[in-house]
Amino acid sequence: MVRSEPVRSKTLRPETLGALRDSGWESVPVHQELRNNTIERIRGSEPLFSEVLGYDNTVNPQLENALIAGHDIIFLGERGQAKTRMIRGLTNLLDEWMPIIAGSEINDDPYNPISRYARDLIAEHGDDTAISWVHRDDRLGEKLATPDTSIADLIGEVDPIRVAEGRYLSDELTIHYGLVPRTNRGIFAMNELPDLAERIQVGLLNVLEERDVQIRGHKVRLPLDVVLVASANPEDYTNRGRIITPLKDRFGSQIRTHYPLDVDTEMAIVEQEAEVAFTGDVEVSVPSFMSEIVATLTHAARASQHISQRSGVSVRLSIANEEVMVANAVRRTLRAGGSHVVPRIVDLEALPASTSGKVEMETLDEGRDGEILNNLVRAAVLAVFKQRVPSDTHLGVVEAFEGDLVVDTGEDVTDEAYAAMLEQIPAFIAPVQALLADEGQSESPALVASATELILEGLHLMKRLNKDGGGTKSQFRGRS
Repeated sequence: MVRSEPVRSKTLRPETLGALRDSGWESVPVHQELRNNTIERIRGSEPLFSEVLGYDNTVNPQLENALIAGHDIIFLGERGQAKTRMIRGLTNLLDEWMPIIAGSEINDDPYNPISRYARDLIAEHGDDTAISWVHRDDRLGEKLATPDTSIADLIGEVDPIRVAEGRYLSDELTIHYGLVPRTNRGIFAMNELPDLAERIQVGLLNVLEERDVQIRGHKVRLPLDVVLVASANPEDYTNRGRIITPLKDRFGSQIRTHYPLDVDTEMAIVEQEAEVAFTGDVEVSVPSFMSEIVATLTHAARASQHISQRSGVSVRLSIANEEVMVANAVRRTLRAGGSHVVPRIVDLEALPASTSGKVEMETLDEGRDGEILNNLVRAAVLAVFKQRVPSDTHLGVVEAFEGDLVVDTGEDVTDEAYAAMLEQIPAFIAPVQALLADEGQSESPALVASATELILEGLHLMKRLNKDGGGTKSQFRGRS
């Protein structure tokens, strides 16, 4: 509820009500504040959320419309679709600092105080009433809807300590305000709203719409200025709970979120979010084709009939798989005494462990989980191989295996062994160079090893080479 252009430095901000009036500061509702700052972002061609990728042409335009229209908003989408991140990012559309009556529990507007405490203070001190400033990061109230959420949590309760101090129960100052009043002149977010008990939803509706709050016999009119934002999972929205009709009607806009629509966006999110393991004495390089395999695996899981799509396949799956793949490569390289960590196909053996906890299987067959996950990994490897390696570059590799050639791969095969193999089998040079052409790095033995393993595994999955063994050690030979 603020338009504060006056002063940037904390030492220059008005410290009394009179000084605030003289500064020319004006008070506006929070919806208007969000609208003004959204329009400024649009005029400046600035994104609403710089760290939320893949929504430029889908979710963001809807959100801009809702903010300009002054709507309360509900984000509807499966887990891992950045709903919470967007809600928290809305604080960046608030003005940086907001003045309140010093000591107010509910961020009283200096010009329009609503609490008994603030009104009494202004009546006593007038223009000398002290003013304090709240940063926009502190203007978000957030609550996860859980079965034990109570009216006291959201709205408030009589504080027995204040009663014990000598105040009468009829005194408004005995009230301990809940999260919603404490978010006055800010944004209140309720995550997983359908899980909130219906009787609690009624109380939430009452305070946000009717403005009349009853706390243990107190009838206090609090004209709160709050923007309500909520999130919900479609599965919960229809099955586990519901939003009562009057409260649902309070939301002006319902915005449907989604997972990344393409692999490139998924890879960009992984690059932004993944915390890649490393130590000070090793160099970690992740080839783009290995990250593409991880992202493609997630997209394959979202299309699989064996994976439950009701709860979704989160982007966190891609992030976790990237981190585990790199971690396995670090462990393998350190055990071999190397210093340049580059993930290979063999490191994908670690992915089922990080995948199984993030997806729900549709099949009830005992022991099929591992088989399904391994098939998804193989499908991702094959898709990336076909996309990244031109068919005319690997024909010579197949021909080289027409004799008695056997190639060993695995964790115990060093990077230098793969580099030496290229000198012995020149047919590998063309496809390896095709894979590494866009990596922007010199063709180190570790990168050559990663590219070689992908070529061998891809040709096997295309049924051009035979593969014996599996897991951390395999042999490739010709089909004849």
